[in-house]
Amino acid sequence: MTLPFDLRGLEVFLAVAESGGFSAAGRRLHMAQSAVSQRIATLERRLGLTLLHRHERRVSLTPEGEVLCRQARELLAQAQGTALAMRELHDLVRGELRLGLPSMLGSYYLPPLLMGFKARYPGIRMTVVEGGTRSLQRRIQEGELDLGVVMDDARGDTALTRRSLLREEMVVCVARDHPFAHCEAIAPAAFFGEPLVLFQAGYFHREFVEGLARRHRCEPKVDFESNLIPLTKAIVRQGFGITTFLRRVVDDPALVAVPFSPPAWLDLALAWKAGTRLSRAEQAFVDYALAHRQQL
Repeated sequence: MTLPFDLRGLEVFLAVAESGGFSAAGRRLHMAQSAVSQRIATLERRLGLTLLHRHERRVSLTPEGEVLCRQARELLAQAQGTALAMRELHDLVRGELRLGLPSMLGSYYLPPLLMGFKARYPGIRMTVVEGGTRSLQRRIQEGELDLGVVMDDARGDTALTRRSLLREEMVVCVARDHPFAHCEAIAPAAFFGEPLVLFQAGYFHREFVEGLARRHRCEPKVDFESNLIPLTKAIVRQGFGITTFLRRVVDDPALVAVPFSPPAWLDLALAWKAGTRLSRAEQAFVDYALAHRQQL
């Protein structure tokens, strides 16, 4: 359906109706009087209605013109609101970002990055969801999350687009009075000889341990499963088991971080659904995160 008017025509019509004449409307809109008259004539012809009574020195609205005047005000207000919303999105005054993070990163590594981004773009609303790396991957693929931090381990995987974000050492975490606390490094075989406190399946923490066990042909002795970092630390402090964390997470005077032998590293990436075009808010976060990843 082709509309019999455009927004500029309605704007000219309102100016004439509100100012009471073609000359006054022309001055208001910085248009020639003849151009204003032509716009109104075109609008009346397309609508098949007479919108204005022409008097010698002024104009007045016909009943049809009064109806259009009310409708035109509403339409122009909606159009201006839409234009403002688009301009705000373009300038990143407003926007929304749904980000998925593993708990270790969300608690110990990424808060400065998130706060820095929020300070730069205060109008962007951020929703941060905690979850296991496999759960986050699924939710990104299904459109429930815009971006997420996942393991950078899927060579050839085309479901997600990944950008390397962080490489950090995974270390053995033991109580200060544990025999391992005085070791310079711990072999995987020795680690797997101890009762372990691990995250549940689907988290990068658990996948790292299971991958390490496969490579060294060991069988993990899992005594506790918990996705709660404070609870895991409490269990280790009390001597009921040991675990492995990213190095920065072992931030407790009663705990000791000991490297694996050889050292073990974990690669994490910022990811989004492959083939999708990022919104301006999402692209801004990707750019900001990658520009500041050396500070993580």
